[in-house]
Amino acid sequence: MIKFTAMKKNYYQRLAVMGILLIILFAFQKYTSRDKEEEFPDVQFITQPSAVLHLTEFNPNELDEKQWQNLGFTEKQTATILNYKKVVGGRFVSKEQLKKCFAISEEKFSELNHYILLPETGKEAKSVAFKSFEKKSITVRGKFNPDLYSAADWIEMGFSEKQAEAILKYKSYLGGSFVSKEKFRECFIISEENFQKIDPYLILPEKTPENYRAAKNFNADKKKVQYHSFDPNALDIEGWKSFGFSDKQAQIIINYRERNLKGSFKSLEDIQKCFVISSEKFEEMKPFLKFNAETIAVSKNDKSETKQQEKTDFTKVDLNAITYKQLMEFGFDGKAAGSMIGFRNKLGGFVNKEQILSTYNIDPELTKKLLSTASLTTSNVQKYTLQDAPEEWLKNHPYFKYSAEKIIFYRISEKDEKKIWKMLKLKPEYEVRMKWYLK
Repeated sequence: MIKFTAMKKNYYQRLAVMGILLIILFAFQKYTSRDKEEEFPDVQFITQPSAVLHLTEFNPNELDEKQWQNLGFTEKQTATILNYKKVVGGRFVSKEQLKKCFAISEEKFSELNHYILLPETGKEAKSVAFKSFEKKSITVRGKFNPDLYSAADWIEMGFSEKQAEAILKYKSYLGGSFVSKEKFRECFIISEENFQKIDPYLILPEKTPENYRAAKNFNADKKKVQYHSFDPNALDIEGWKSFGFSDKQAQIIINYRERNLKGSFKSLEDIQKCFVISSEKFEEMKPFLKFNAETIAVSKNDKSETKQQEKTDFTKVDLNAITYKQLMEFGFDGKAAGSMIGFRNKLGGFVNKEQILSTYNIDPELTKKLLSTASLTTSNVQKYTLQDAPEEWLKNHPYFKYSAEKIIFYRISEKDEKKIWKMLKLKPEYEVRMKWYLK
């Protein structure tokens, strides 16, 4: 009986110990989960906003929740930034401090850095020089034509030097005139708030004229072309350029004649069908066009005679100068030869042999044979910097056309090309290809 009582006592003791342990475990779990609820919200970094941000200079201390979201941050990121602002004393004192907020990624900070109205470090914040970061209010003294305003005039109105410079660049981008209030409003440096202040005083039409695109080409001072009688089948690139065509247009006309028409224009209709010759230009040239029957007859027999009479030494041929006929002679069909020359013209010339293998409609094995035989000279390939690349070139070049609008937009206010590359956020392989054509 005594033994049984002792066993029963041990059983209850063990049960009590297990109960205490369970209570401690539940209490610990509740305590740790409460701590987690008080942490900052989870952050999902945005590395690529869905739309191009229209940035201007701003003081991060003046932004509300909506304005942070307009800069491309999510609701959770915005909440974290505003919480961080409270933690640091209710005010950001430097870029250095703002950068430490973990809701702002390195990439995002680089994108905004140029526009943040804060000193670089906490030490600078304490200096008198910080007053230059303070936002100035815009003051308009009376009605004015913005086309006549200089940088000094914009600065006097209340804009910073950088903003004034960007406004003038934007005017230049439009063709030397703001054209209308509608276009003026699109200047990303001028906030909606400032536009509303300026709008009543602007001496500009409300709407953009329908013929704006034609007016935009203000710098296209047409030289008077001196026409003379000519045979379009005997004209080389320089000949077409002398009639007012650009390098690219002249090359396209030559390619169209050689590739599509097998070496010659047979009629006025053939010339009219070439897409780079406008109807206006065609009417100008029409009275001077004279077909030489001999050149047409020779071109008809080109295909058979060339194969018999010409034997090209392809070890002496440059891939940036190889002709449609030479490619046909090497063994390419018309479609492949046309594709290769067309791709080369769009690029402005090949810069390495590997590019040629990416041409559509070609026989890879035959192309590799050509690449191992012929040479490639790249000294005549036109190259630019991101800042001086012509808009037309950017918009038409196969490697740049998908980023052209962003490049044109960013370079209005940003001179540092490294920063422009960061803003573009391209895949590494795309950036490499683009840099082949940059100085």
